[in-house]
Amino acid sequence: MISLTSPVKTRAHDLPAGLKLALLVVATGGLARADGLAFHTGAALFSVSLYALPGRVFFTAGLKRLSILWPFAAVVLAWHLVTRDVEAGLVITLRMLSAVGLANLVTMTTRLSDIMAVVRWLGTPLARLGLNMAALEIGIGLVIRMVPVLGEKARHLTESWRARSPRRARWRVVLPLAVLALEDADRVSEALRARGGLTRPDKD
Repeated sequence: MISLTSPVKTRAHDLPAGLKLALLVVATGGLARADGLAFHTGAALFSVSLYALPGRVFFTAGLKRLSILWPFAAVVLAWHLVTRDVEAGLVITLRMLSAVGLANLVTMTTRLSDIMAVVRWLGTPLARLGLNMAALEIGIGLVIRMVPVLGEKARHLTESWRARSPRRARWRVVLPLAVLALEDADRVSEALRARGGLTRPDKD
């Protein structure tokens, strides 16, 4: 999941979060089991078409978030070109696009608090066994929140590189992006500690 809730109201916003997450699990499982290139091409086109249904603004915002996948797709395709198995590389790339696209669609049409409520409900049996649900909920929330933030920072780094050099940034932004990610992680950990950490409500 790589996006925050979209300000554009769609019909999917009114669907229960549990239903959308359940459908996402089923769809992801089906994508993982299928291997045919034709199937994954159709699945990717279907996933992208879902972004177009609510209109141009939603479509543009969704595809902008999915653009973060291009470095991973490039690496996968380059490797399979070397190994001379292009079809397998295309299948993996299309599977990734469909799975992440659907997950991103869920977060764009679902409030984070609703997702956390589903996680809390699913984790009730584990909480009785001693699992710290507060840490799990915050961890999931941070992943959903920080991935698009890092994607935006990667875009800014790339644009800064282009403004200073005629060469493409490519791998050269990886190190500064990693440093920014570590700095963000350090600030978030300090903020959590200042607010009491991740201890369970029933613990001191």
